[in-house]
Amino acid sequence: MTAYGERTVSLATKHAKEQAIARPFRFALGLEVLVPAGLDTDALGTFTGEIPREGTPLEICERKARLGMKITKLPFGLANEGSFGPHPFIPFIPAGVELMTFVDDERGFVLTESFICEKTNYGHCEARNIDELADWLPQAGFPTHALIVRTNRNGPGKPIAKGVTTAADLKAAMAEATARSDDGVAWVETDMRAHLNPTRMRSIRRLAFKLARRLATPCPSCSAPGWGQTVTTSGLPCSWCGTPTQMVRHEIFGCTVCDHREERSRRDGLQNAPPQNCPLCNP
Repeated sequence: MTAYGERTVSLATKHAKEQAIARPFRFALGLEVLVPAGLDTDALGTFTGEIPREGTPLEICERKARLGMKITKLPFGLANEGSFGPHPFIPFIPAGVELMTFVDDERGFVLTESFICEKTNYGHCEARNIDELADWLPQAGFPTHALIVRTNRNGPGKPIAKGVTTAADLKAAMAEATARSDDGVAWVETDMRAHLNPTRMRSIRRLAFKLARRLATPCPSCSAPGWGQTVTTSGLPCSWCGTPTQMVRHEIFGCTVCDHREERSRRDGLQNAPPQNCPLCNP
């Protein structure tokens, strides 16, 4: 049995994320997920911007988890936060960054794992009518993935409709948006809320397994849960001249509770960097 076997964790969500998270935590840890009744996580900020998010995604994620813990009076809390935009390393493609935070007040630690979602339907299109969306709608995954329709005032304006999943509702929302927009154009975007976006829900499930597996890994020194990679160090030497590069050289593993740390070589076994990554060989 793991450190969390037959225990319960509060999951702060109003968008049915338990559908993606409950099974990984039950399978890897024997930990049951409980969604607090009446918890409105939108109070911390909304995807559509009506309520701004105060703080970093990491801060909001822990805040969500602790809100659920307060309601359920449980010592363990769990929450997820996602953000979408240009890929952090390949800016010309869209991506999502999912965070998942686990709070353990019994042992006194907070652990967060992240996942970069390169497979996403995130995007938007400006159009005057639904016919102009014909090429974009399949990319957005409509109608299995919902849409948001806004007014267009030199960019996204006020939301007219959210969670749009039928052609009739899309037409009606676009008619209202174009009528209210200065330029007669509607701004249509993907609805990234998890319960309306199956692609995002799959990413959340992958991240849940990643976090649960880490929590199931005990520290080799003190046996506390959550042993895993914490940071990396750069400096992988160039294969031609030996100059340190910006590529990862070592992975640092650490404990959530004690000070035990281990420096390990890259898991892929790479010992030298290609010359094109070298500041001297390829300046």
